[in-house]
Amino acid sequence: MIPALLAVALFVQSSPAAPQSQAPTLSVERPGDGLPRCGLGKQFHAGRRAALRESLGKGVVVVRGLAAPRDYTAFRQDKVFWYLTGVESPDAWLVMDCESGRELLLLPDPNRMLESWDGECWDAGDKWVKELTGFSEVRSTRDSAEVIRDLLGKSKDLWISMHPNLALAGAADRAGPYDAARKKDPFDGRVGREEAFREKLTELFKVEPKDLSPQLNALRRKKTPEELDAARRSGRAGALAMIEAMKSTRPGIGEWELEGLMSWFQLKEGAAGPGYMAIVGSGANSLILHYGANNRRLKAGEVVLVDYAPELDHSVCDITRTWPVDGKFTPRQAELYDAVLEAQKAGIAVVKAGCTLGDVEAACSKVLRERGFGKFMRHGACHFVGLEVHDVGDQRKPLEVGACFTIEPGLYEPETGIGIRIEDVVIVTETGCEIVSAAAPRERAEIEALIAQPGVLDRLEER
Repeated sequence: MIPALLAVALFVQSSPAAPQSQAPTLSVERPGDGLPRCGLGKQFHAGRRAALRESLGKGVVVVRGLAAPRDYTAFRQDKVFWYLTGVESPDAWLVMDCESGRELLLLPDPNRMLESWDGECWDAGDKWVKELTGFSEVRSTRDSAEVIRDLLGKSKDLWISMHPNLALAGAADRAGPYDAARKKDPFDGRVGREEAFREKLTELFKVEPKDLSPQLNALRRKKTPEELDAARRSGRAGALAMIEAMKSTRPGIGEWELEGLMSWFQLKEGAAGPGYMAIVGSGANSLILHYGANNRRLKAGEVVLVDYAPELDHSVCDITRTWPVDGKFTPRQAELYDAVLEAQKAGIAVVKAGCTLGDVEAACSKVLRERGFGKFMRHGACHFVGLEVHDVGDQRKPLEVGACFTIEPGLYEPETGIGIRIEDVVIVTETGCEIVSAAAPRERAEIEALIAQPGVLDRLEER
């Protein structure tokens, strides 16, 4: 990789002035076709902004996107900013007035040098941005203070998001404690990005910003048709990758090989990357709930527990399957597996609009306890899923049509080194639920039949 600074002087000397940005052909295909794209479509993101304005009632909303990464990784937008704009490019701002409905998208000034290295970076000079995003006003981020001051006037509330900024594989239940620990560290003390932003706004505009997260989280809890379609695409990609992992499982392969195979297959199916770190735990590693080393070779007679799914169109899936390394469940493995599967089916059976996650949890737990396995239970059976793998939502409130969550009972027996977990994402309907990851088999006979088939890793070894 060529250090960029070594080429700057030569580029500046040899390059003509940047021409006026031309309008590309607008793309409605999945990411990766090389053309700009506005998330799930400008209508979806405009609808989310309108719903947020209605919920807040009055005031000015200011939300910042993420800056370009500080290392050599691909840029991935903050989840909240993407939800409201669909903009997948660094250093963007959203400013809008709730009462008038006025919306402004602020973008950096054109930087041809940067684009020659990193590719298309949305900027204030791109004439196609308005058409693609639906924003009628696009201005430079240099104008941010002026724009905010003009909209605020002397009496309006200022709303910002205090939700931790999150990119690919991010979740607030990890980011929040991380930021808090760093702030308390006597040798660090840095506040999170959101807190620093709030402090700077208070200093500049003499107002105390309010947190819009409660209102935004309420919107995120009930998915729109566009979000549900994204969840289905993400679930399909994750399920197909899980099937390939089952086919390729043999004694002697590495946990990392299954991770790599699944990562490739998820990307092949359109994923942006992992929804969370891959958990590929064989043998006693199946007992570790969030095992991530994935550095052991699989052995005959053991199970392998795989908890891994993608993020696709900013929709995170969450799938877990457990299967025997040598293709056949032992009697004890089968006994524990059947209990977990029955528990999950019991949880699925009670899902419908109006129930709570507590109702689903109770149904799962009842089966496992009645079978005498209560002492092997180590976690709850449900959590919301969406933009984040552990998404926002109140587990005590009745579920609405369109809510998405996981059902994942598990049993972990230390004496035998057997950990069993089965997890699927479901969408709540009026009368039940839809399982978006159902393509990945759960029945023991189906799993054993799949393992008997040749997989991608088998074909590679034949060469």
